[in-house]
Amino acid sequence: MQSQQWLKELFSQLETIQQEPQNAAYEGCTFTVEGISYRSRLAKRTPKKAGYFVAFWEKDAAGVNQAFYANSSPDYLLIFTEDGDYFSFPRAALLALGVVQTATKAGKMAMRVYPPHEQGLNKTATITQRKQAPYYKKRR
Repeated sequence: MQSQQWLKELFSQLETIQQEPQNAAYEGCTFTVEGISYRSRLAKRTPKKAGYFVAFWEKDAAGVNQAFYANSSPDYLLIFTEDGDYFSFPRAALLALGVVQTATKAGKMAMRVYPPHEQGLNKTATITQRKQAPYYKKRR
């Protein structure tokens, strides 16, 4: 899996990677580095919309898909784009962006990410891009 190779390049102290089979299409996994927990996904470019699409969800006790809970979510969500750059969202940012589920918010099971160099976006995507920009990282 391409994103796991990139993870190994980023983190020399990478500990055990646990695959998340429910998100295998997005190379879903969790891992720990020096006591910090991470969840990782590979976002994919789609032919009809700008940006990259990524799914992230888990199943509840009844087997129903749901957004991740804020209180049990890893410290960071890393979302790689197909060119290897990535977004590193800390849990606080995921809360602010409405990605993780809380007692009062449903959270999201998927989203689009827009690297800063992505152009020609509509108004909503441009707003989202601005909110995501602080978390964008070049891999090299």
